[in-house]
Amino acid sequence: MHIPDGYLGPATCVFFYIVMIPVWYKAFKMTSKYLSDKSVPMMGMLSAFVFLVMMFNWPVPDGTTAHMVGAVLVAILLGPWAAVIVVSVVLVIQAFFFGDGGLTSLAANCFNMAFVMPFTGYYVYKALMKFFGKENAKTMALAAAIGGYVGINIAAFCAAVEFGIQPYIAPGYCPYGLNLSIPAMMLAHMLVAGPVEAVVTGSVIYYLKTYSPHLLELPKVMPGGESVGNMD
Repeated sequence: MHIPDGYLGPATCVFFYIVMIPVWYKAFKMTSKYLSDKSVPMMGMLSAFVFLVMMFNWPVPDGTTAHMVGAVLVAILLGPWAAVIVVSVVLVIQAFFFGDGGLTSLAANCFNMAFVMPFTGYYVYKALMKFFGKENAKTMALAAAIGGYVGINIAAFCAAVEFGIQPYIAPGYCPYGLNLSIPAMMLAHMLVAGPVEAVVTGSVIYYLKTYSPHLLELPKVMPGGESVGNMD
C-alpha cells in the first residue's frame, strides 16, 4: 500500500501534505496532553510491531503485493490519535531509510494508513461492541478483527483512488486508471492482507483481554480529544 515517488502528481502530493499537517499537529497535541507516561513504552512497542508487520510483503497473483499495517490495533489500545503518531513515525522511517514509500507521497501514505485506517477501524470496533452489548474476550476479538479488516480495505481503496485519478489530473505519473487500480488494490487486500490483519488484530486483543487486561485499560485519546482509561 506504500505509494512510491513518481506515481502521484505534484498537486496530489501537495494536497495531502496540506491535509495531514493539521492532522499531525492535533495528534501530537492530543497525545501529549492526555496520554500518561506509562503509555510511552506501549507506544514504542507498538511502533516496533507496526514497523515489523509492514515489512512483510506477500506477492499477489495480480502482480502486486500486500501487507498488514496494525493501525487498528494501535487505535484500540491507545486511541486513534495515538495511532496517527505511531504509524506516521513508522512510515517516515521506512521512507527515509528503507525506500518503502516515497518522500513526495509520504503525506498520502500517512493519510491512508495512519489516519483513515485507524479511525475507520476504531469506529467499526466501537459500533460492534455497542451492538454486541457485552465486553468479553470473544466479542472484543471479533469486533477488533472486523475493524481491522474494514480499516485496511478502506485505506487500500483510498490508495487505489489516488493512483487511479492520476491519468486524468496528472498525465505522466501513474498510468493506470481507476478501472485497473481499484481491482488490483482491493483484490489484494480483501483476499490477502485483510484476512491477515483481521486474524492478527483479533488474536492480540483476545490474548490481552484474557491474560493482560490491564493493558487494555491504558489511557486512550478518543476521536473527540477526550481521554479514557486509568491515568494513574
